[in-house]
Amino acid sequence: MSRRFDVIIVGAGASGLTAGIQAARMGAHVLILEHMEKAGKKILATGNGKCNFTNEKQGIAYYNGKNPAFVLPVFRQFGVTETLRFFEELGIYPQNLREGCYYPASGQAASIVEVLLMECKRLEVRILYNVGIREIRQEAEDFSFHTKQGIFESRSCIIATGGKAAKKTGSDGSGFLYVANLGHTLTDMVPALVQMQGKQSFLKEIAGIRAKGKITLYIENRKVAQDCGELQMTEFGVSGIPAFQVSRYASYGLLQGKRLFVILNFLPQFSKRQTVDLIKKRFLTYGKGKTAEQALVGLFPRKLISVFLTEANIPLGKKSQNCSEKDLINLAQVIQSLRVDIIGTKGFDNAQVTAGGIDTDEINPTTMESRFVPGLFFAGEVVDIDGMCGGYNLQWAWSSGTVAGIAAVQRMEKAEKTFQTHESL
Repeated sequence: MSRRFDVIIVGAGASGLTAGIQAARMGAHVLILEHMEKAGKKILATGNGKCNFTNEKQGIAYYNGKNPAFVLPVFRQFGVTETLRFFEELGIYPQNLREGCYYPASGQAASIVEVLLMECKRLEVRILYNVGIREIRQEAEDFSFHTKQGIFESRSCIIATGGKAAKKTGSDGSGFLYVANLGHTLTDMVPALVQMQGKQSFLKEIAGIRAKGKITLYIENRKVAQDCGELQMTEFGVSGIPAFQVSRYASYGLLQGKRLFVILNFLPQFSKRQTVDLIKKRFLTYGKGKTAEQALVGLFPRKLISVFLTEANIPLGKKSQNCSEKDLINLAQVIQSLRVDIIGTKGFDNAQVTAGGIDTDEINPTTMESRFVPGLFFAGEVVDIDGMCGGYNLQWAWSSGTVAGIAAVQRMEKAEKTFQTHESL
């Protein structure tokens, strides 16, 4: 095998495979170096193995980072429409199953990886697995990759190594070492889309409960973020998509040593007045012969009822009609504002994505090329951009990988034309 390529990509994940395909479609000789034993391991874990690979709802409100608007020039070149067409051409029939979320009709994330690898094979994109990279150097106009398998060289380099989340999938943060050595700045990195840990003792009592609700995160008593959906209570804290959506802010707050708590509202569809009226009706109008605990059966799971009444200082066995108006107002407040103090998260190993990464000020948003190192490009999670749950992080991977792959070849072609022009003079 030749050890010299037009483009060498580090990382065979979503962005790396896409970059390789797009570069090869432009005629480039492409090599992808992957330190795991197979490609796309993180893709396989997305959407509970079903792969929510994009979302028709887009905008900077769905993306985070030092500068969320950084995504706009990238998406203008390769957005949702282009993504759906790209995958349809590869064989994926997209299904819009919920709230704009697209999944492959096969219902299998493995289908996404398989079609990407088939296209890589068709285009003769070489992928080397179990590669240990010791160093990446820029020498004159070229890059050299010093690995345990020898030295490889290329005109352009694309770093698509992912972040630090989910180490078992290969996203172990090793790519940041190469980036730092090449002169780039890294912003603070924290786990995002991750479970949060609370300190309240009642958490063990309601572990396993899944309930519709709203979560609001407060940092130093200031409301920072909120989301609605199915909350999942665990013995250590709060999980579920709504908790994931606010977790990046919690992670940064914890990093700064600030005091955090979340408020859980288990009747977000009702106003405070409506909730009080509902509770009064269940206790006073329909509560004849029932205890306080029995008055809430059918509205909430049993485990939650016990916690609500305890937090409201109402004995479970107290006759519902003997509860005072003050008791019921207090109970309504607990139901709509159950507090959990946040003392940590489940960390990078359990996170779906990394918040933070390469400072976007140091990257050209129209090409994904380094502003410091000519010929060096970036794609995917390694950049300081992270999306919400719902296919946004994969959309960023496909888009940034495409832009980087195409721009890397265009730069190489431009350099060759300039060289030929100088030769002819």
